[in-house]
Amino acid sequence: MERKDMNINSKPEDVVFHPAKRISSIGVSEILKIGAKAQALKREGRPVIILGAGEPDFDTPDHIKEAAWKAMQAGQTKYTALDGTPELKAAIRDKFSRENGVDYALDEITVATGAKQILFNAMMATLDPGDEVIIPTPYWTSYSDIVQIAEATPVLIACNAEAGFRLQAAQLEAAIAPKTRWVILNSPSNPSGAGYRAEDYRPLLDVLMKHPHVWLLVDDMYEHIVYDGFEFVTPAALEPRLKNRILTVNGVSKAYAMTGWRIGYAGGPRELIKAMAVVQSQATSCPSSISQAASVAALNGPQDFLVERKASFQRRRDLVVAGLNAIEGLDCRVPEGAFYTFSGCAGVLGKSTPSGKRLETDTDFCAYLLEDANVAVVPGSAFGLSPFFRISYASAESELKEALTRIADACAKLV
Repeated sequence: MERKDMNINSKPEDVVFHPAKRISSIGVSEILKIGAKAQALKREGRPVIILGAGEPDFDTPDHIKEAAWKAMQAGQTKYTALDGTPELKAAIRDKFSRENGVDYALDEITVATGAKQILFNAMMATLDPGDEVIIPTPYWTSYSDIVQIAEATPVLIACNAEAGFRLQAAQLEAAIAPKTRWVILNSPSNPSGAGYRAEDYRPLLDVLMKHPHVWLLVDDMYEHIVYDGFEFVTPAALEPRLKNRILTVNGVSKAYAMTGWRIGYAGGPRELIKAMAVVQSQATSCPSSISQAASVAALNGPQDFLVERKASFQRRRDLVVAGLNAIEGLDCRVPEGAFYTFSGCAGVLGKSTPSGKRLETDTDFCAYLLEDANVAVVPGSAFGLSPFFRISYASAESELKEALTRIADACAKLV
């Protein structure tokens, strides 16, 4: 039978790819673009220092790797339960109870291939076109992109340095609308390192108590990387009356240096967890069986190394903050946690480089640092707030010192 709609004379070059509308406004991450350019310059022989990595520079502890090996030797290489083995869910349940004071049943816990998939599952399971999700900026870029893929609308709320890069209750109240489904909070934050103490969360939770249609997703990924006596708290523990509207997200990537193992998890209301499982069942199915076995060892095993690693990060934080604040035109707030600084660079904008280019934006400034100083950092615009730039200090102290020297020299050349 002849196909009426087929052009038998069409050539390969005539074929046009049409991406789905849901991804039309989403591009490749600015962070990935900068990293790719920096790596290309390194391959050309340039001595580029890359301070954009969002992962610890430590290795996964040996006892965790040993658990993975034992799991392989025991034949634990098959499919597991869809959203987590009973053993891992039990370890997560115990972790939430022991460290956070929050109790979840096993069927209120989900495990996925990284915390990003947890976020994706939650948004895809709950959002319809026209729904809104409130996201304070600066923010991890995947938050808004995932919301858009789910065909909803991210509502970005700028949180300035004077407020500690933290969302304020009045801002939240003003942003809530009939179509608001979620608020996303991240403490400590990527990219700012800002942390919410109990007294910071309390006014926000009071606002949410007045709006029963709004749910809260909290990203606690950097929970164990906090400094100066900062007392971490998660909202479900602070306000139990909201627990049935809170999804508490965490994972093993940052604390246990397991970014490549790809295990994220969450605790939340039973019906939400079931809906998220539906999404996951048609995406990846179960997470890696070996990674799950390793994660059981991470959560149940020795935790003393976390203190040592946190101390190492704090030394590097102090080094970078002091170094940046010594440079004229830069202004760096001391972060409460994570391994990032988010420094203001308004004082260098409007100046010109030795080649005569005028720096108009934080993107211009970061491009200048890469080209002139061979230092790769990420502009605040990539995280929804300018004029700032993010440094990841999860690098060797010697590299950080050299990078700070180069940044200072580059800033001194501006006129």
